[in-house]
Amino acid sequence: MNRVQAGGMAMWLGAVLWAGNAWANGVVQQIDAHKHLGVASCASSTCHGSTQKFPESRVWQNEFAIWQESDPHARAYEILKTPESQKIARNLGLGDATKAGVCLDCHASNTPVANRGDKFQIEDGVGCESCHGGSELWISSHAASTAVHADSVSKGLYPTPDPVARAKLCLTCHMGTADRRITHEIMGAGHPRLGFELDTFTWLNPHYEIDADYIERKGDFNGARDWAVGQGVAAQNLLDQLRDPKAGWTGIFPELTLFDCHACHKQMESGTWAKRPGTGLGPGVVRLNDANLIIYKHVLNVVDPAAGRRLGQQITALHQSTLISQQATLKAAATLSTTIEGTLVTVAAYPFAADSLPRLIASIRADAERGEFVDYAAAEQGALAAQSIVVAFETAKQVDDAKAKQLDGLVDALTRTVDKDSDYQPQRFVAALRSLESAAR
Repeated sequence: MNRVQAGGMAMWLGAVLWAGNAWANGVVQQIDAHKHLGVASCASSTCHGSTQKFPESRVWQNEFAIWQESDPHARAYEILKTPESQKIARNLGLGDATKAGVCLDCHASNTPVANRGDKFQIEDGVGCESCHGGSELWISSHAASTAVHADSVSKGLYPTPDPVARAKLCLTCHMGTADRRITHEIMGAGHPRLGFELDTFTWLNPHYEIDADYIERKGDFNGARDWAVGQGVAAQNLLDQLRDPKAGWTGIFPELTLFDCHACHKQMESGTWAKRPGTGLGPGVVRLNDANLIIYKHVLNVVDPAAGRRLGQQITALHQSTLISQQATLKAAATLSTTIEGTLVTVAAYPFAADSLPRLIASIRADAERGEFVDYAAAEQGALAAQSIVVAFETAKQVDDAKAKQLDGLVDALTRTVDKDSDYQPQRFVAALRSLESAAR
């Protein structure tokens, strides 16, 4: 690790600790803390609206063009106009989806009206300030040649380089949080099932690159670490919602989005129930969706094996507690949340060297052979995990080109086993993992 990387690491770890405290009061509130000036404020050719990269600039400066041409976030508002979206809104009794707050919260930059500048347009969808925060105080100063990233953050720029903060932000829409409720009612009205994995989603439409200048300004980057931290934050978010009296428990049932969809949504006559040893539950019991918890256990199996074993025991205890009482469930969820919180900084500091790749795949494969991936949601996260960590190790040049080509093909084969939930067969998933593990050694 060179000096720039070491300095970036220190900056990054400080951000992790800071994000867990200063930003814990509500991500959406932080995004909306200052006036949103609108996408057009960032779109001039000398800012982020160039048609091509600026060769001598610290940033590409064509970020607006990338967002407008290829980023699905730019079309999020337009989706609300489709017949499918309008039908969902009608089913919910909301009227026009383009005017319903619950829809706009995630399909646009739905900051309060008083917080909108002259160039702001709700029709722009999920734009710059939806993720970077209201730019009122930092839009001018952040472009100066002497600008320091931390100064912009202090003026309201959201710290997206920190994966803890980034995961918390993404999850507000891609899973639902205390700030934005994604309920079973919304799903029942016809909304597609949600899924999330931080590293994969981060790089679907990149508008920057990790170079020495980026590391110096914003801290070190490690794709495997982002994936690992994202799993921990997503797992903790599930537990937070379960424990939230305003969301986790309403009516006579807990919020059903916290449970595994496929535990209920399958044909009654299919006879597809299979035992999952790690839950200790029998047939007919609705299981919590513990996909992120399972994957985070595999992170800890490599980073801190003792903590991994403890987390595994606590996951089983959580499932068992659902057979006892609400109080027992909340207590078990609190214990799990404390364990995750106590391990995130350790995970964030872990180097994920080349030998971590086969160890991570081996841990997932062993669990799959024990029957812990009979649930589709967990297998989906397992496939995303394999994809993310293989790409991360390839990007870090810890895998040679010939091996990378072989691994890519095997990851594609693994991904195909979870292409369609109705076609998922655990034995095919296990076989694909065995092949990938063998090649990763």
